[in-house]
Amino acid sequence: MTKREKAKEVVKRLKKEYPNVKIALKFENPFQLLIATILSAQCRDERVNEVTAELFKRFKTPKDFAEAKLEEIEEAIKSTGFYKQKAKYIKEACKILVEKYNGEVPKSMEALLELPGVARKTANIVLANGFGIVEGIPVDTHVRRLSQRLGLVSAKQPEKVEKELMEVVDKEDWFVFPLLLQAHGRKICTSKKPKCDKCVLKELCDASLSSH
Repeated sequence: MTKREKAKEVVKRLKKEYPNVKIALKFENPFQLLIATILSAQCRDERVNEVTAELFKRFKTPKDFAEAKLEEIEEAIKSTGFYKQKAKYIKEACKILVEKYNGEVPKSMEALLELPGVARKTANIVLANGFGIVEGIPVDTHVRRLSQRLGLVSAKQPEKVEKELMEVVDKEDWFVFPLLLQAHGRKICTSKKPKCDKCVLKELCDASLSSH
């Protein structure tokens, strides 16, 4: 079985398992999604959703963040971890949105990557879920872990993992692929004790086969 055939089969089985899969972050527009995704670095999505529920009542636009005191933003996002760095990113990114893009989130990978705190993962998530533009595959911890365990990629760094995945996953599945892996990573293929006996992918999985 080639990696491309395996990837196709993985998507097929996981679609059956998780038919209504969607992004876990809650947002009402691309701007909220951008902020939520920056906050989600090294933080669980559930926690981010708790924080943004209050955060977006206080700060409604890029201008609100850009003009706020850094300490105010820090205080509001403290429980997401690394809050000093994240607050700085958010304030700086919002200044750029106000000055350069009229308070709108740009719709291109290039422009998004110029924003502080935005790497390819965040840009991919915002483009795909905020604008329906699929340029790549966002690689978070779940996507990286499962892709490696399944033997779809050999790379370790997110950017290289993404490149390898884009070569083996059908382009029409780029949007759903990370969402399926995240769902499966949370429920079955957890980082510490994967539930291999309950896994629909076990006979496709290099890690599972090598451990038996």
